[in-house]
Amino acid sequence: MKSLPLLALVLAAIVWPAAPARAAKAPSPALEGLDALYPELDALYRDLHQNPELSHQEEKTAAKLAERLRALGFEVTPKVGGHGVVAVLRNGKGPTVLLRTDMDALPVEEKTGLPYSSKATAKDETGQGVSVMHACGHDVHMTTWVGTATLLARAKDRWRGTLVMVGQPAEERGSGARGMLADGLYKRFPKPDFAVALHNSASAVAGSIEYVAGYALANVDSVDITLYGKGGHGAYPHTTVDPIVLAARTILSLQTLVSREKSPLEPAVVTVGSIHGGTKHNIIPDEVKLQLTVRSYKPEVRKQLLSGIERVVNAEATAANAPRKPEVSVSEGTPATYNDPELTKRLVGAITRVLGKENLREATPVMGGEDFSEYGLAGVPAVMLWLGTVEPKRHAEAKAAGETLPSLHSPLFAPDRERTLRTGVTTLTTAALELLGKP
Repeated sequence: MKSLPLLALVLAAIVWPAAPARAAKAPSPALEGLDALYPELDALYRDLHQNPELSHQEEKTAAKLAERLRALGFEVTPKVGGHGVVAVLRNGKGPTVLLRTDMDALPVEEKTGLPYSSKATAKDETGQGVSVMHACGHDVHMTTWVGTATLLARAKDRWRGTLVMVGQPAEERGSGARGMLADGLYKRFPKPDFAVALHNSASAVAGSIEYVAGYALANVDSVDITLYGKGGHGAYPHTTVDPIVLAARTILSLQTLVSREKSPLEPAVVTVGSIHGGTKHNIIPDEVKLQLTVRSYKPEVRKQLLSGIERVVNAEATAANAPRKPEVSVSEGTPATYNDPELTKRLVGAITRVLGKENLREATPVMGGEDFSEYGLAGVPAVMLWLGTVEPKRHAEAKAAGETLPSLHSPLFAPDRERTLRTGVTTLTTAALELLGKP
């Protein structure tokens, strides 16, 4: 058995590239090839970062991933649920483990100033030209995923079972996982015993992993509301039914769904993110449109909020004597991400033995959303882990100054590239080896 000081030096050489020397051995023989593989992964990351594609447009990105896994000996099936990629590597009897990456980028203009910044543009679903950036770090996810597939394919003597690598489209639209499952992901291909994914954290230090057991991410629903009134002259409001006043009352009443109707012990958010109505100072319009995001964890709270929104909207319209019943529609919904507690505990134990206790931290649940939740709801124990991305010195400076770092989806989001990628590959490979059978 290695002494603890020597093991610490070994881990530093693998995960923290600032160390000038490389250790002779890795914590697991399967990780020994990471040093030699890293330049290839770095080139892939830069390529993916410079050539992002929007949700449902990931054709070239998917082809790049498919080509690499096919060369590694995986059975690769493209165009699953859209541009989804499924790659299967069978290695004897044992558990089946699914490792998932998302592939899509966002309509964001990059402002990082990096030499490999994205200059890409595309047309969105409305036909409008937009800038495109991997502002949520899906390029990190894909590169980590390819690195893990490569190490595991080269170390088949270290595990037994079936590895299912899933390249998923349209995560940002909340529809990619659902589309792949509907296209037979768990029927056409080996159904996994476990599903695992990593996701960038824009607040955690690079080289670290954060985890949450149980509910980690929220149910997310987008709600569109159209309130109808009777337009007219702003000087004669008594001849109208003013939908702007109706909208103001509705917005305030909606907040009571969280503050007065739901248990204070159950997290929930109802945010009105957009309000549009009217064209001129002295004209009362015929209608006002609202756009809401609604967040919760438990299914019963989600149901209560959505039914409550419709009830409040209709009641306020009736009170205002509106000429028409409001229109309320719900879209882009994703269920809450629930990390299986036992699986989380098992993976945390394995990763701690490799990265060290000081580099793992229990995090708190957040109200963001992720459609990775769909894989677990389809009947498979699943865990998503958070991958730190912030350069350590920068992280310390920001913490000392009380500064808020650029978040995910920010045009300034820029991971500490090498440290993040090495930690991601080490973590995902370790998780897979923990779950797969041993020779």
